[in-house]
Amino acid sequence: MDAVWLEGGELSVREAEIPQLPEGEALVRVLQAGICNTDLELVAGYYPFRGILGHEFVGHVEEGPKALRGARVVGEINAVCGECTQCTAGRSSHCLRRTVLGIKDRDGAFARFLTLPVANLHKVPDGIPNDAATLIEPLAAALRIQQQVPVGPGVRVLVVGTGKLGQLIARTLSLVGCDLVALGRRPATLEMLRRQGLRTLQGSELEERSFDVAVECTGNADGFDLARRALRPRGTLVLKSTYRGSLTLDAAPLVVDEITLLGSRCGPFAPAIDLLAQRELDLEDLIEARYPLAEALGAFEHAARPGALKVLLQMD
Repeated sequence: MDAVWLEGGELSVREAEIPQLPEGEALVRVLQAGICNTDLELVAGYYPFRGILGHEFVGHVEEGPKALRGARVVGEINAVCGECTQCTAGRSSHCLRRTVLGIKDRDGAFARFLTLPVANLHKVPDGIPNDAATLIEPLAAALRIQQQVPVGPGVRVLVVGTGKLGQLIARTLSLVGCDLVALGRRPATLEMLRRQGLRTLQGSELEERSFDVAVECTGNADGFDLARRALRPRGTLVLKSTYRGSLTLDAAPLVVDEITLLGSRCGPFAPAIDLLAQRELDLEDLIEARYPLAEALGAFEHAARPGALKVLLQMD
């Protein structure tokens, strides 16, 4: 099969073996997959991954339990052992022996086929089109914030960054009735949120020390600084981006204002699927371009453009 391979910081499309099926896993024929900022950061050296990239996908089960064969599925990306101290304590997404689809010790979704544990797979209802299904993994990551921080009515929330992830976070937070504002630099993505009925700001318009929660989605030092300055004393700063380099910060204001720093990563698939099945979110406008797998290098160049939204790789 053709696959997008990363090795030594070099990206290529090469022929790879169809994966063998480990016990307890299913073989999935990938229909399409999305390029994420994490994929771009892996290419830039964020983590020393060698193998097939990609973790946002929708596909059909080719081999596996009878109840799943032929089903259209998406998959949680952390494959866990179920036995280590983190798993037995209910923190399986932080399993000490986990592999992570297309990110850590497990080949990913930018190929014709992938394997994942059966327990990781979720059937996609017929009413959800493939484009929306491909976004279920990042949508679930956006919903993780609501599991970690009280963000209901009366809570002032600032989302910093209006790119792919910021769009999903702002749109999901808007459903819980908080006092929400999105801050960004690009007029086009700010306008997308305004069309959704959300309030937006540009950086110079920020009212400092006035938000209860700030969600940092930019992955850069400027975004972190804006989010920190937006918070009132004893506010919560949610870090939703990975940072490919070191982040230099002045820790004194965090201590003096008793700011809570909160990392936020993968999230719940079932609520994400329900939101799409109930048509509470329309995500089609987030898809900017589609490329066949053979043109993956061009797709990555497109996805790396400043301000680019979701770029999809189509396997068929």
